[in-house]
Amino acid sequence: MDHETNEAEPDLSGSFCQTSSVGSPVSRRSLILPRSLSFQIDDDIESENVSEKGDIGDRALHGKRHSESGSIRLSIDKELENGMAVPISEDILLQSYGLWSHDSTALNTRSPVSLLPEETIPPISIDVLVCSKEKQEDKEKAFALPPLLEYVSSLVYLAVFGILGVLTRYMVQKLFGPGVAGVTSDNYPLFLGLPSNMVGSFLMGWWGVVFVGDISRVSDHLAIGLTTGYLGSLGTFSGWNQKMLDLSVDGHWVFSFVGFLIGLFLAAYAIKLGVGTAKCFKSFLERSNRSSDIASRRVDNRYYHLGVLVVLVVILGLLWSGSWAMLKKEYNHDSGRAQLWLACIVAPPGVWIRWFLARLNGRGLGKAGSLKWVPFGTLIANVSSACIMAALSTVKKAVHTKTCDTIATGIQFGFLGSLSTIPTFIAEYNAMEESQKNWRAYAYALITIAVSFGLGILIYSVPVWTRGYK
Repeated sequence: MDHETNEAEPDLSGSFCQTSSVGSPVSRRSLILPRSLSFQIDDDIESENVSEKGDIGDRALHGKRHSESGSIRLSIDKELENGMAVPISEDILLQSYGLWSHDSTALNTRSPVSLLPEETIPPISIDVLVCSKEKQEDKEKAFALPPLLEYVSSLVYLAVFGILGVLTRYMVQKLFGPGVAGVTSDNYPLFLGLPSNMVGSFLMGWWGVVFVGDISRVSDHLAIGLTTGYLGSLGTFSGWNQKMLDLSVDGHWVFSFVGFLIGLFLAAYAIKLGVGTAKCFKSFLERSNRSSDIASRRVDNRYYHLGVLVVLVVILGLLWSGSWAMLKKEYNHDSGRAQLWLACIVAPPGVWIRWFLARLNGRGLGKAGSLKWVPFGTLIANVSSACIMAALSTVKKAVHTKTCDTIATGIQFGFLGSLSTIPTFIAEYNAMEESQKNWRAYAYALITIAVSFGLGILIYSVPVWTRGYK
């Protein structure tokens, strides 16, 4: 060699440092991965992917869906020293350095790890990676808000869309309930919240699976508001669990068991139907060259961000003040609307807590990150809200006054209905069912339902049976 070239080596922060004694471009090289780690990393990525399919909470603000990639790079660097390696594809390299698109179908359509040693993989130019990353960062800084304002914006979006989700759930339950269509009832497996759970799961297939990338290109906050806020509050797990507890308390154990099966099956089918119809519609848009119109409407200016934020703050103020005024007006009536308006007031904190808990999805347990496939954030939100709802139902049985019923029911329908979620739960279940290890979907559903129902029996059913509450 007539000259020396120091190739760039990736550090743990995802940046590159490169120097050249003659100023020539850095030569291309492929990142290689030890064969002993290939299957393990592939499984870790899939586990993370299915666990984060529903929501990743405030981690979404930083675009760090795969935040543990640094630990993978550490293992790779150690094995590289031993010289035992097989090639790794461009996909996982881009993902490791934050350049991978969060398209929901990307990881399912291409295998990130090349398992055949004789397979030839095109090398990646480090210059291309550096330039791409710099351009991406410059573009994001052009319209990015300060970190604190980013969080405030997300909370406002979640609050507004969460209240709208509660109102929609109330209207859907009234539409299909005994008073109008008569499809659902409190005394049968077709419980009152079943239609709203199905509608939320169906729309999750549209907005949370197929079109989530397009919505994010318009506004990341809008995507958070629609999926976590609106759809997460539209379908509720705690209400479903409580209705099955009510059936079991009355001795209808078979109805309770059938209600769980029907609720899970119809919600799971609803999201599959939503994904299928959304894909057909998206292919129609692509054929008609209309898909680019969505991306062109991106909120790419911080003044637009601030303008939309001001409008949403005004809307939130109107929703809260209007709900408070209607609560005082309807309190002396027995129509149950006072409970609805109280639910609208207390719904946003439930959405916020669930959003913060969602940061646990895909993280696993302990420093080793075991059981990454379990969405612990969603699991904790659903189980805890089901337990609190059971406790409030016991209090209503024990106190049995109008004030207690109004406050407890409002908190159950609003705060706990927004803290728990069926659409996000079903999105995670569907992702697991379509993964290579589909048994995880049934294990996740069984754990969530069995733990919630079992604790509900101890908190609600046992006191009702022993105390003789009616």
